[in-house]
Amino acid sequence: MDPSLIIVLAGAAAAGFAQGVSGFAFSLVALSIWAWAVEPQLAAPMSVFGALVGQLVALPWVWRGFDFRKLLPLVIGGLLGVPIGAYLLQWLDPVLFKFCLGVFLLIYCPVLLLLPADYKWPHGGRTADGVAGFTGGAMGGLAGIAGPGPTLWTTLRGWDKDTQRGVLQAFNITMHVATLTAYGFSGIITGDALTMFSWITPAVVIPAILGVLLFRRLNALAFRRLILGLLLVSGATLVWGGLAQWL
Repeated sequence: MDPSLIIVLAGAAAAGFAQGVSGFAFSLVALSIWAWAVEPQLAAPMSVFGALVGQLVALPWVWRGFDFRKLLPLVIGGLLGVPIGAYLLQWLDPVLFKFCLGVFLLIYCPVLLLLPADYKWPHGGRTADGVAGFTGGAMGGLAGIAGPGPTLWTTLRGWDKDTQRGVLQAFNITMHVATLTAYGFSGIITGDALTMFSWITPAVVIPAILGVLLFRRLNALAFRRLILGLLLVSGATLVWGGLAQWL
């Protein structure tokens, strides 16, 4: 088997498991591995498609936490943000954007980890939820990473584990479909991308199921720490990736 294909399959499996446990992080994990074998132009649609597959596979185990009223402002904001992010892709430097996001995560996540486990931010209402969704949608359109912003916000909100996972699962599925649609209209999804889609789909399925089964065994405090820990690692990965490309 082609060594580059092995790297693709390994990245898809690792990312599928991480997403199964946390509900996000597919793109962050996959791109850090695929960077050794896949061109960025091909890796972007691959990461969004793989994330969508993982979200759909895990859906039957997390659907019980779905809350439409909490989802709606996130989705409305996200759908407004996706085309803006896709448009900005041709003007902004994606490497600089990911580096700045990584620095933010490295500062913000330790602060949340130091706060009391039962701390909640009650202010802002549905408008603030919509802004969080817009941020996720724009980040998804720009770099294929729709999850970190809304995940941070709902963690700060103090949503219970099942509600946070169920709502964000539906949000991420919507954002991935919207992003792939935007990519399709822009011509980013090529024949090579479709071939890669067929390879990574089976590589994602079983790890994603194993991940979501582990998620169901976690208590609320462990899940909060896991989410913030993964975001912290994601921030370090983004900063390191940016520095590596510049140097």
